[in-house]
Amino acid sequence: MKKILKRTSLLLISALMSIAAAQAQKSPQDMDRFIDALMKKMTVEEKIGQLNLPVTGDITTGQAKSSDVAQKIEKGLVGGLFNLKGVDRILEVQKLAVEKSRLGIPLLFGMDVIHGYETIFPIPLGLSCTWDMAAIEKSARIAAIEASADGISWTFSPMVDISRDPRWGRVSEGSGEDPFLGGAIAQAMVYGYQGANLQDQLHRNDEIMACVKHFALYGAGEAGRDYNTVDMSRNRMFNEFMYPYEAAVEAGVGSVMASFNEIDGIPATGNKWLLSDLLRGQWGFEGFVVTDFTGISEMIEHGVGDLQTVSALALNAGVDMDMVSEGFVGTLMKSIKEGKVRMGTLNTACRRILEAKYKLGLFDNPYKYCDVNRPKRDIFTKEHRDAARKIAGESFVLLKNAPATAQPLAAHSSSPVTASPVLPLKKQGTVAVIGPLGNTRSNMPGTWSVAARLNDYPSLYEGLKEMMTGKVNITYAKGSNLIGDAAYEERATMFGRSLNRDNRTDQELLDEALKVAAGADVIVAALGESSEMSGESSSRTELGLPNVQHTLLEALLKTGKPVVLTLFTGRPLTLNWEQEHVPAILNVWFGGSEAAYAIGDVLFGDVNPSGKLTMTFPKNVGQIPLFYNHKNTGRPLAAGKWFEKFRSNYLDVDNEPLYPFGYGLSYTTFQYSDIALSTPTLGKDGSVTAVVTVTNTGKHDGAEVVQLYIRDLVGSITRPVRELKGFNKIFLRAGESKTVSFTITRDLLRFYDYDLNYVAEPGDFDIMIGGNSQAVKTAKLTLK
Repeated sequence: MKKILKRTSLLLISALMSIAAAQAQKSPQDMDRFIDALMKKMTVEEKIGQLNLPVTGDITTGQAKSSDVAQKIEKGLVGGLFNLKGVDRILEVQKLAVEKSRLGIPLLFGMDVIHGYETIFPIPLGLSCTWDMAAIEKSARIAAIEASADGISWTFSPMVDISRDPRWGRVSEGSGEDPFLGGAIAQAMVYGYQGANLQDQLHRNDEIMACVKHFALYGAGEAGRDYNTVDMSRNRMFNEFMYPYEAAVEAGVGSVMASFNEIDGIPATGNKWLLSDLLRGQWGFEGFVVTDFTGISEMIEHGVGDLQTVSALALNAGVDMDMVSEGFVGTLMKSIKEGKVRMGTLNTACRRILEAKYKLGLFDNPYKYCDVNRPKRDIFTKEHRDAARKIAGESFVLLKNAPATAQPLAAHSSSPVTASPVLPLKKQGTVAVIGPLGNTRSNMPGTWSVAARLNDYPSLYEGLKEMMTGKVNITYAKGSNLIGDAAYEERATMFGRSLNRDNRTDQELLDEALKVAAGADVIVAALGESSEMSGESSSRTELGLPNVQHTLLEALLKTGKPVVLTLFTGRPLTLNWEQEHVPAILNVWFGGSEAAYAIGDVLFGDVNPSGKLTMTFPKNVGQIPLFYNHKNTGRPLAAGKWFEKFRSNYLDVDNEPLYPFGYGLSYTTFQYSDIALSTPTLGKDGSVTAVVTVTNTGKHDGAEVVQLYIRDLVGSITRPVRELKGFNKIFLRAGESKTVSFTITRDLLRFYDYDLNYVAEPGDFDIMIGGNSQAVKTAKLTLK
């Protein structure tokens, strides 16, 4: 009876708090008053507890009360949990916080919802290759709907780290090498998760809080090695790396995650200039900062102090929530008593966490995200899967498409080639899917798809067989293992993504593949990386196809059958040999839960590929870092040349990429007119319109990404040879022409000068428009 009365009393308190909160959700001043009143009731321990974000461990429904974290929740020593999946389990744990803790403060529930929840979209690098901001925002919107239906209120996404080094595995999670495009994608993702109306974000129960990461410069680690040191000038930071983070802040992102690396010799997790002076002081960020996994305790290994020291350093720098380290709950009380941390600093951090919960509506309704009826209605629906299939098809990049008979011809041959390109395939005959990635369901979603239903998505072979029933005979052979080295393959197929290594000899696997190929009209070679060869802690020093796969591909080409290299990858690879010898190469990244169907759509011509690369593909690893918006040197190599002594070049390879930034072919062709400027000069407050006419000169309808670049020809500091400053994805029917215009303002020409002033300097500019960063038309503009 006493337990019932106590429970009723707690529920009454919770109800009263909810009523009070509902009345308070009117203005920032009302929020302040509500949080002021709540914080007056909190002990120092409870305030510190709000800053604690432990991992859940294995909490199963019906066992939450006996879990290790339960006692901490009841004592008010937990502010949130992450990577707990399932609305039933989350509801049970939320009840512990609301009905068992002294003040009934609800928890945040976060998860790595990176490129979808159960409906999985392409990996972020692939998603960026759509250049379609509406599609990218829609992918985040669907992810938010599904995650919120399963109890999640907070996602650790988007990752906006700029990287120019494909050795780093986490390029798969980012949007490539360009800050302008990265900023546009950051904003689209935040709007998709939180809502596009800045004044009305997070009010709906299908909107979740975003977390931009990793702040900052995580993608610039030395040697492409994860978690490694970063060292660069502030001028380079601001001109080349910082904009996507700032863009996310401008979009209203609710939280920011500190990165593992150091900046100016101080780990980002304890860097006051980064987290307070820049993020809050200069950019006006009003949300909260969370560390990355054990980010605080890892500062011990950086060599800046013991757990108490680094915990105080983090809080004083501007960190508000400690993920996993439990340095705050373990040491802050002592640091406050010793005067190493001020009570005001603790209060500020606690307030920021409570404000986030308030803005999410959790004080009004702690169970806002715990509707047990939503999962069946809102997760992995046909509508969501259809959207994922369409967006996946947009993300694929056609790298090459030549006639099957063309590859023996010399590159300089003037003989006309009249045969049709290999793609799109005809819906007839027999198509053999051959390769270690041809029949592996668990690899289709790609890395960092933690909520995926790994065995519920069809493999490429299964998807094509289903789609082509009654039209095309689809056959299959594995052909080779992923990698010859079994230990390497095990490292590359973690987290349940096994390719089920075949114990037959390499020759036995190859013989089987050649037998299957002999009965086919076309070979679809499913090769590349496994999903976990990219992602966190998956750096590589060699970026070519593994030897056993290369041997397989070479043997398949020798059959004389048309071969389509269907390339699975989470990063740019070195594909010189493949570009020279394989007639058709379609980069499909990892396209998500509907990837098999989307690949079929493109291979058989129901969808015309329109993806454009957002990272440069090098010819070899020795060229890295290689990126389109580099600066000139005082001794640049002349365009079109390979080697010239005493110039900036290599002895063994030219300076050019294999595939440049912005590159991607189509089943049709596009022609650009010269650029017409509305005026050749730009005044102080005016604008100039740059116009081109784009014509579809081929036989297929298709989409083209029209790209605008600029070059500041003379500056007070050196400037890049080109910078992306606009893009427009258009659809053209065969033979159709469209006029595309870009508005160029003074703001578009600004950069950070030597003193970090954001300026537009008078002078001459090249205005460049085209289908990739190298194939452009050029016009001159003068800024007065």
